[in-house]
Amino acid sequence: MPTISSRKPYRVGRSRTGLGLFATKEIRKGTRILEYSGPLLDCNKEEDDAVENKYLFHLTARWTIDGSVRRNIARYANHACRPNAESDVQPRKRKVYIRAIKTIQPGDEITYDYGTDYFKEYLKPIGCKCAHCEKKRKLARAEARAAKKRAKARAEKRALKLKMNGHALNGHAFNGAVGKKTRKR
Repeated sequence: MPTISSRKPYRVGRSRTGLGLFATKEIRKGTRILEYSGPLLDCNKEEDDAVENKYLFHLTARWTIDGSVRRNIARYANHACRPNAESDVQPRKRKVYIRAIKTIQPGDEITYDYGTDYFKEYLKPIGCKCAHCEKKRKLARAEARAAKKRAKARAEKRALKLKMNGHALNGHAFNGAVGKKTRKR
């Protein structure tokens, strides 16, 4: 892994999804954090258009940055549905910068939204692992457990009610068979 100067406001570290980019200093809103870099690919050339990896950043219909090179530290910034940074695409200069859209505190992971196409192709099939989506899934699981518990309690209450009502139903005893009553003697 590349060595990062301590002057940089970020570091590469372990994240919930593998490796991630973390702030080492406060990064103020609007600050350009780093450049998404790599070889430029010309999509009009067959050999460039055939390159496939998950680090491709499309600038225009013709130009794409291949960010798979290790020196591209920006590739470690993970996706988030509610990010603290964004990609600042400058197609004429053929450059992309990652810029803070919120003040990022030291220790916070630097994240940005990868966009709809990337989300559909790479993230949706396995499920988004960003903090916001994980929180939504956790809440949905808790609600499902609570609903199941309520349904079970209702069923038990209904069964108890039937059992209690079966003994005094119109002077007839409930013998356990559905629809069959026996007369008390």
